[in-house]
Amino acid sequence: MNELTIHLEPKSRTPMYEQIYLYIKKEIKEGKLATKSRLPSARSLASYLGVSRTTVDMAYMQLVSEGYIVSEPARGYFVAEISGLYHLDHLPKPAVPSKNKAKEEKPLVDFSPRGVDLRYFPYSTWRKLSKEILNLENGSLFKHGHPQGDSALRGTIASYLFESRGVYCEADQIVLGAGQEYLLLLLSQILNEKNGQAYRRIAMENPTYPQAYRVLRETGMEVAFVPMDARGMQAAELEKQPVNLAYVMPSHQFPTGIIMPISRRMELLAWADQAPERYLIEDDYDSEFRYVGKPIPALQGTGSHDKVIYFGTFSKSIAPAIRMAYMVLPRELLEIYQSKLGFYASTVSGLDQKLVNAFLEGGYYERHLNKMRAVYKAKHETLLNSLREQNLPVQILGERGGLHILLRMKNGMSESEAIACALQKGVRVYPISDYCMENQAVPWESTILLGYAALSETEIRKGVALLAEALK
Repeated sequence: MNELTIHLEPKSRTPMYEQIYLYIKKEIKEGKLATKSRLPSARSLASYLGVSRTTVDMAYMQLVSEGYIVSEPARGYFVAEISGLYHLDHLPKPAVPSKNKAKEEKPLVDFSPRGVDLRYFPYSTWRKLSKEILNLENGSLFKHGHPQGDSALRGTIASYLFESRGVYCEADQIVLGAGQEYLLLLLSQILNEKNGQAYRRIAMENPTYPQAYRVLRETGMEVAFVPMDARGMQAAELEKQPVNLAYVMPSHQFPTGIIMPISRRMELLAWADQAPERYLIEDDYDSEFRYVGKPIPALQGTGSHDKVIYFGTFSKSIAPAIRMAYMVLPRELLEIYQSKLGFYASTVSGLDQKLVNAFLEGGYYERHLNKMRAVYKAKHETLLNSLREQNLPVQILGERGGLHILLRMKNGMSESEAIACALQKGVRVYPISDYCMENQAVPWESTILLGYAALSETEIRKGVALLAEALK
């Protein structure tokens, strides 16, 4: 404990968790806390400093998110390996590639699953709304807003979620945050305040969304992977796991594209209803884009609303740079958040919140979504038609929605061979193994991802033609 002799100043304008965070960060940067050295547990440090455990948890979570320390399940917190941090000023400047070399490089058709098409972003509308909001000369724009986010925006989101996704919630149940990662960290704190011991383990699908997996692991949770079948996470297998949390993407599982039918959803809700501590975390990241049949209602609106923690985002539907996500909390967790963690400041700027609210309220968001659905549907059809015309030796999977598809090799090629051959032809495709956590064996061998949102229809046809040359 002597190595963390922190002198806190209760009357300082700097919150105590930030004082702890700054002290430990400084000790690490100056080399006074050695790499791999163990930090005191949050409970013991809180007792030593005379502060709440939540205060120490917040400091540790910030250090984890910035990479200064790592959390190891059942062992504690340790100083991370960041030896290169101390001499950043002396790093050599990166070499600037010559213009001739840049001209010689073969351009790629990049089927990235992360892209969106920003060519259709409503710049003129965004500028107009920004100007209108700033012309109001409202000083509240630049003040500390409500910790959960602007109340008007939360009300608008609540209405939108009910109308478009069937989510039942009031505005006060919504918490806004700068990205899903922040909200997952916040949720882990809420659950820790409720009953930390009950939430040491969480169930996830595999393959899954890597960023969520990493964030949950860094909060100290152990992850138990539950097998999927053609209908998603298997409830019978979930029953075998000693967990009270399950993270699922029922409307469009990433990256497999599986859409969970109502029967499986009811099985998961029945699992959650069997114990008071159980919750389902529903990640509804790109439910707006579906091309076959009607939109699938959210899991949250299907059964027990108080058993589902709902996550949504504007990153796919508007633009990644918006960095605005939202979390709908069941009433029991909302009370814990407001009583224990309501002092967290909002991480989304007031101006951005006013802008998004005006964008939604004015009907611009609905028009933009309708346009993008048409744009992406045309690209989706172009991709599928091109694949069929080229008669590629593949099985197409996950093609009913979202902004990417899967191709399973039927010519004996492995995943790595297919990617290498495609790259030789100037096409970049992506391995599903990047989304298979902890080298778990899953039935997705020889499968690659093709995202198409950021490509034009001409680029899609060109990319498929080149891919056909690579795979045949």
